[in-house]
Amino acid sequence: MGTVKRDYYEVLGVERTADGAVLKTAYRKLAMEFHPDRNADNPEAEKRFKEVGEAYEILKDEQRRAAYDRFGHAAFEGGRGQGGQRGGFDFSSAFTDVFDDLFGEFMGRGRQPGGGQRAARGQDMRFDLELTLEEAFSGKDATIKVPTAVTCETCEGSGAEAGAKPVTCTTCSGAGKVRASQGFFTIERACPTCGGAGRIVKNPCKACNGAGRIAKERTLSVRIPKGVEDGTRMRLAGEGEAGMRGGPNGDLYIFLSVAPHDIFKREGLDLFCRVPVAFATAALGGSVEVPTIDGGRTKVTLPEGTQTARQFRVRHKGMPGMRGEGAGDLYVECAVETPVNLTKKQKELLRQFEAAATEGNQPEATGFFARVKEFWAGAPKE
Repeated sequence: MGTVKRDYYEVLGVERTADGAVLKTAYRKLAMEFHPDRNADNPEAEKRFKEVGEAYEILKDEQRRAAYDRFGHAAFEGGRGQGGQRGGFDFSSAFTDVFDDLFGEFMGRGRQPGGGQRAARGQDMRFDLELTLEEAFSGKDATIKVPTAVTCETCEGSGAEAGAKPVTCTTCSGAGKVRASQGFFTIERACPTCGGAGRIVKNPCKACNGAGRIAKERTLSVRIPKGVEDGTRMRLAGEGEAGMRGGPNGDLYIFLSVAPHDIFKREGLDLFCRVPVAFATAALGGSVEVPTIDGGRTKVTLPEGTQTARQFRVRHKGMPGMRGEGAGDLYVECAVETPVNLTKKQKELLRQFEAAATEGNQPEATGFFARVKEFWAGAPKE
């Protein structure tokens, strides 16, 4: 008497209503659990490993699953299993299928339903573009030159001479990869004949030497919007490298940097401008004329006794918002300048001022030194 096979759903530990995703998850878990390499001291592991592989191979296929649901194991007795094995299944195919699911995307491989390689998407590209603060304020129509790979116009990307077409590789039958058995495992690698393309160009295009792409410097016009910040990234869909074997182009990413400015410092939408103020103007009050980022100028009125680091806000003279949130403000920071290179007369006038000065003329200094005296008075004596 032959060995009675267990129910495939029972083998995988799933309900009969389980969908494909549940089946795959269950198989992955059990395949890893019973893999012979991880169970060298368990002779039953290989048997269980093959059992869960056979169950998954049947249930993952809708037609074979339907037959199994109706007739049970009898549906496949005396027939031919997948891969040409009578009454069984292609074990290496099942394991390779899950291995591809687990690692294929990470390794950059893609498979078509028919077994051939998918057309490869072109690589994304990066272009660094530096702007002045004025250009970031007003926006800019920039023309950039990008060295890239573009589809060969002569062969339209096929890699073959006019009138010729690539033919299916006979070594891998168009799959782009070949398998070789090494003991218990089946190893898969890129086809050595076609290099993984699945096709062979017998009459290669002379313009691109059969690559289907040529190196070329492309000139693109790019609209830089108003208000862009340092580090802004712009994506131009389809402007990257041309795809292989008719695949879609990659994207071009433009990374913007804004050069430091000699006058303004930016913080978000606001601008800051440090303006030297004459000693007499700060003391007596007056006005200073300051620049604005749009190339204009504005006057800022200073009250009597203006101190260093005091800021005055000029509304709506900052940077524009990229998303329509309005404009920032301009903050003018005063830096009271101590006069230098004094003449004899100027020095005499300052001495007269110093002699006539009272504590009320310098309240900050008066308060500071009062606190210093209190500190010294309370300090421990040696």
